[in-house]
Amino acid sequence: MSSVAGKGQVLVTEENESSSISSTSKYISGTCNEIVSITDEENIQDKAKVISSRDADVTLEFLRQHDSEVPEITGEQEKRLSRKVVWIIVPLCALIDFALYADKATASYTSIFGMWKDTHLTQNMYNNSTTLFYVGFIVGQINLIFLQKFPVGQVMTTLGFLWTLIIYLHTVAVNHQGIYALRFFLGFVEAIAIPALNTTMGQFLTAEEKSWTASLFYTSCLGNEIIVGFIAFGLLHAHPSIAIWKLFMIVIASISMVVTVLIALLYPSNPTNARFLNLKEKIWVIRRVQKTTGSSIEQKIIKKHQIWEAFKDPISWLFCAFFFCNQLSNNLVYQEKLLFKQLGVSTLGSTLVSVAYGGFSVTCAIIASVLIRKKRDFTAYSVVIWTMFPLVGGIAMVCLPWERKLALLAMICLCAPKGVAWILMFSWNSTTVSGYTKKVTRNAMVMFWYGIANIIAPQLWQAKDGPRYYTAWIVQIIFAFFLAPISALVIRIILKRRNERRITASGTEPALGIITDSTDECRISFKANLALLDLTDLENERFIYPL
Repeated sequence: MSSVAGKGQVLVTEENESSSISSTSKYISGTCNEIVSITDEENIQDKAKVISSRDADVTLEFLRQHDSEVPEITGEQEKRLSRKVVWIIVPLCALIDFALYADKATASYTSIFGMWKDTHLTQNMYNNSTTLFYVGFIVGQINLIFLQKFPVGQVMTTLGFLWTLIIYLHTVAVNHQGIYALRFFLGFVEAIAIPALNTTMGQFLTAEEKSWTASLFYTSCLGNEIIVGFIAFGLLHAHPSIAIWKLFMIVIASISMVVTVLIALLYPSNPTNARFLNLKEKIWVIRRVQKTTGSSIEQKIIKKHQIWEAFKDPISWLFCAFFFCNQLSNNLVYQEKLLFKQLGVSTLGSTLVSVAYGGFSVTCAIIASVLIRKKRDFTAYSVVIWTMFPLVGGIAMVCLPWERKLALLAMICLCAPKGVAWILMFSWNSTTVSGYTKKVTRNAMVMFWYGIANIIAPQLWQAKDGPRYYTAWIVQIIFAFFLAPISALVIRIILKRRNERRITASGTEPALGIITDSTDECRISFKANLALLDLTDLENERFIYPL
């Protein structure tokens, strides 16, 4: 065997009886990599993780082709790159999230715009339509297989087209059966949109960036009330020739259509095909994400052992517990317009109160982002802080006399930050798991229980319990505003203990793994960053959980 080393690469020639084979290992993840001969592979298997190239990250081939061409990033270059990626990826995902939640908000606004009368809906039928949305949402988790098998950009484009079409079709509904069917299919289509957006942000942002931008991303949902509220306010002054609720649907669907066009033109499947990055920036993004997260960027092979690990990991179930408990309060978003009306607020006034509700939500989200950026490992504590507001508001809604209408309106608005806790946990769920299949599986698990809770939540608001809805408020107080934040603290305790063990043992673990590449003639092996091996967080003892 002979070898010739050049800058950024090692050339190894492997000889056998039948032929002479040459292979070249490129410069991967900032380290001069060696090609290890097949006779040496037995010696390295006991010291490092070994996988085949088939099971490696999808960026592997891109790195093997281009990594040696790109120097290490400087401090100033990294600052510029961080700003560029954050200010492109986060607003792009937030815009899509805005369109997504504007679609969901349509039912809430049309409930006061005359849709009930035109489609013969009662309050309980309206609750059933919301429940059916989340039945479709749960069934739609099967679509996660498309997220595993196809490029994320293609999946998002298809979803955007379908949910736009369904919103347009609401305008031709004439009875409650039509509304039921449309809400079911809307839930089915939108089921994996948030996991897909979360996947994309995880592909481009470091663990720290993803943590502090999570609440900023979610302002597109929380701030939905502001923009959609002003749209609704304007339509109430338009005096159109068609029903206001139908015009409202057309406007929201048209916004979604424009966003879908932007998705088709701009949305990346991973850093290797991001149109807004040059070659150097693509390599730098891959390196810094893998370095800071210790996790793979994308993997299109379904790995059964990672599925089972997701189910066996207690952290998965604690996140499921949080989302189930927390989302029992989610129907408050759909119910608030009716509560405003029952408190004596006019239809026009309800749109303005919704703007105030959304404005408070956005303010809280921005403050949450600043706190997490300033304070390290603060996510669980932030979840507790932002759940205290709805806890106080929920207790007040049970205890205050009904005559104190202004105070009750204020208490409903005080519940707004519950959405901040939700998105912080959703982002944390993504950054505390490694292994692409395990990550997709855990997303499916938490979204399943998210859906179950949202099937139950509308049924808590039965017409016979109005206007105080004591049952709904008490369930929310116990589960969403008390038990949910406790589960976040338990997750933090377990992950902190795992980190302490790993930091103590990290000196004895290999920093690199081994990827084997087989041909008909031989098999060669080369060292690579552990993140390229697509290991789970339990397999990779170098993985440190963000807290």
